[in-house]
Amino acid sequence: MADAKVIPFDDDRSRGSRGAGSRRRSSAAESAPVGEGPGGEVQPLPVRGAAAQDPAGEPEEPDEPDESPGARPTTEGGGEEGGEDGGLERRVAAGLSFLRRRLTGDYEVDDFGYDAELTDQVLMSLLRPMYEKYFRVEVKGVENIPAQGGALIVANHSGTLPLDGLMMQVAVHDHHPADRHLRLLAADLVFVLPVVNELARKLGHTLACAEDAERLLAKGELVGVMPEGFKGIGKPFGERYKLQRFGRGGFVSTALRQGVPIVPCSIVGAEEIYPMIGNSKTLARLLGFPYFPLTPTFPWLGPLGAVPLPTKWTIQFGEPIPTDGYAPEAAEDPVLMFNLTDQVREQIQHTLYKLLVQRRSVFF
Repeated sequence: MADAKVIPFDDDRSRGSRGAGSRRRSSAAESAPVGEGPGGEVQPLPVRGAAAQDPAGEPEEPDEPDESPGARPTTEGGGEEGGEDGGLERRVAAGLSFLRRRLTGDYEVDDFGYDAELTDQVLMSLLRPMYEKYFRVEVKGVENIPAQGGALIVANHSGTLPLDGLMMQVAVHDHHPADRHLRLLAADLVFVLPVVNELARKLGHTLACAEDAERLLAKGELVGVMPEGFKGIGKPFGERYKLQRFGRGGFVSTALRQGVPIVPCSIVGAEEIYPMIGNSKTLARLLGFPYFPLTPTFPWLGPLGAVPLPTKWTIQFGEPIPTDGYAPEAAEDPVLMFNLTDQVREQIQHTLYKLLVQRRSVFF
């Protein structure tokens, strides 16, 4: 091995005089020992945690992370935080935490049995594919629903099975800018059926009576009602989109007592999911149902005949009708209740006709 050649420190300066100024400074900095500057001056070692100083002696601001909208935090390995692995881990952890709370009973329900956590994380997730992919629901006028405070949403009812109420609930849950939840008033039959009773309570449904509706409205909740009841969902296919009688106007009386607005809602598409061409009254009496539908597929195809047709839906929320300008005793005025009921009904019916004219096809 050849003898190493020893180069004195000042040899850099002699060789650097033949190069450019920037090259001279670079080579001097590289050859200087630790603690010694380019010109041989002793420089203080950097103090850990202390603020750096520029050549003029002014402290430099420490580097701050980029907080621009497009910037993303990074992990120690240099990758983006919240990647696929991190997202999967968070989802698994959240799922396990959810299961632990369900198994230990560490969750809350309100006085009506409404389970907000189960609704948001499970039940809505089960209904959403039918809402988005199967019925391809289009929502209009959701901004007409108040952002806060109580309100009564009144909608038409149809479809043989009450899927329209569930789809309206998903529409409010997923599209309202204030992330509001809709509490539906349901018929007595819902709460005597096994399994259905429990699921309805968890979803926030309650008995269709004035007392429960007023309690919810007083708490500032959105309450949904379909005044046609069984007359609406059990009507024959030939009478589709023709509103039935709206009862005796009890929903108007409830809104007047609480001074909340009434929001009309029109639903197109539900009438055709189970075209009801007949009604077996004998089977209905035996089973205790208000009607027993006969459709082109049910009961002839068995369970397969219970699959709804994939119609295209539109749900439109109309302009709210205020009731806070009436005196408290107005809730007992039958003439006023009749007029407001007729106004709501006419607005829903007019919107239904308008949506039907605009519809290109039942399925598209």
